[in-house]
Formats: sequence, structure tokens, C-alpha cells
Amino acid sequence: SKMSADLKGGGVELTIDSNGVGTVTFGHPASNSLPGAVLDALAHTIDEASGNADCNVIVLKSWGDRAFCAGASFDELIAIQNDYEGLEFFSGFSKVILAMRRSPKFIVCRVQGKTVGGGVGIAAAADYALATSFASVKLSELAIGIGPFVVGPAVERKMGTSAFTALAIDASTWYDAQWAQEQGLYAQVFDDAASMDETIDALAQRLAASNPEAMAQLKRVFWSGTDHWESLLPERAAISGRLVLSDFTREAINRFKGK
Repeated sequence: SKMSADLKGGGVELTIDSNGVGTVTFGHPASNSLPGAVLDALAHTIDEASGNADCNVIVLKSWGDRAFCAGASFDELIAIQNDYEGLEFFSGFSKVILAMRRSPKFIVCRVQGKTVGGGVGIAAAADYALATSFASVKLSELAIGIGPFVVGPAVERKMGTSAFTALAIDASTWYDAQWAQEQGLYAQVFDDAASMDETIDALAQRLAASNPEAMAQLKRVFWSGTDHWESLLPERAAISGRLVLSDFTREAINRFKGK
């Protein structure tokens, strides 16, 4: 078990229990909105768990009992000065989603509360997501003059084109956990975190005792047809990176920040 250093107040931790359940926990004091350093550490930690022979299944969770993930770091977004910085910034969630895709292990995601933008992408890229009734979702990108380009493939793969376009277009509306479950984002929704955790624990222990080779082959089946994401997601990150430099987007971000 270790905490990564120098993550601007955020952190990522990996613990592996004696039964082979690996738990990856990420967080940041600002509603678990994730700066680039935390996203890099998260992608790296998922890769680490994926390659660890003592880990048979990965449970992905975030700090606290409020928001699961408030998306990208707003302060970093405002500071982007050029195409390269834009690409770097928007590649953060891309790296995490690609690490989840590449992992030969099932990733079970615990969504305890609201999730926005890149956070919806993380939930969608999990192989199995469980949530509480407080876990509303929103793709707020268009509201600040960009779009959910990087998370789009993950959200659309999991929820379908109809749900993805609804979230992308209606960028200022929270869609509730019930709706997200109906669209296939969440496998189950619970009234409280305690019952969710009980179910996650039982499932994780069962998966940890399952055949790793069978699970690895199943994982490949689940994700067949996504090999091109390795180039698609960076291309998508570049679109957002260019858009964020426009006057329209700058003004929208400043208005949004002022709220």
C-alpha cells in the first residue's frame, strides 16, 4: 500500500488483499476533480495492478462519501496556453480509460455520488459499475464551450448513442442514477453506500477466486473492436485542446467559473 507523492493535494493508492482483490482509490479535495498529476498516477496505478500477479480483480473507488468524480481540474483548464498544453490536459482521462481498457483484469467501479465529464468516462470504462441513488451523471463539457470528445467512446460503448447524445447535448442537466442504470451505465443502484459496499465486497471476493485466464479472455471479448482507441482517444483530446483556446470557450469558462 502506498500513496503517490506530489499530486497537488490529490492521491492514488493501491492495496491488494490476501484473496487477490486489488483496490485502487483516487481522490482530490475539490470534489475529486482530477488534475493531470493525479490522472497520470491513476493510469499508472491501474497498469500496476493489471500487471501484478497477486491481483485477480480491481475495485476502483474514490475518496469520501460525496462526489465520485467532478471531472477535470478547472484551474488547469483555465491555465492552458497552447495546443500542446491542451492536448496534454485532455489526454489525462484518455490515459486512464486506455489503462482500464488494456487491463486483463475485470474492473469493478464503486460510484458513491455525482459524477461529471471524465468521471462519467471512468464509470463507463469499468467492466461493472455499482452506484448509490445519489450517483447522478452529467456531461457538462458543451456548457463551457468544449465537448465530451475523450470520454465519448467509453460512454457510447456502454450506454449507446442515444444516451450519449442526450448527455452531450443537455450539458447542464443532471441525469439521475435510475436513468443511468436504465441506460446500462450502472449494473445496480443501491439506496445507501453500506449495501453497495456489501455487494461489491461479495462480488470482488467471488471474482478473485475465479479463473484468471477465463476472466482475461472474457475481458478481451468485452472490449473487442476497441483497439483503435489507442489512437482515437489522443485524436479526440486534440480536438478539445484546440477548442479550449478559442475566445468563445475562454469566455464560457470564465462565466462558468464565476457562478
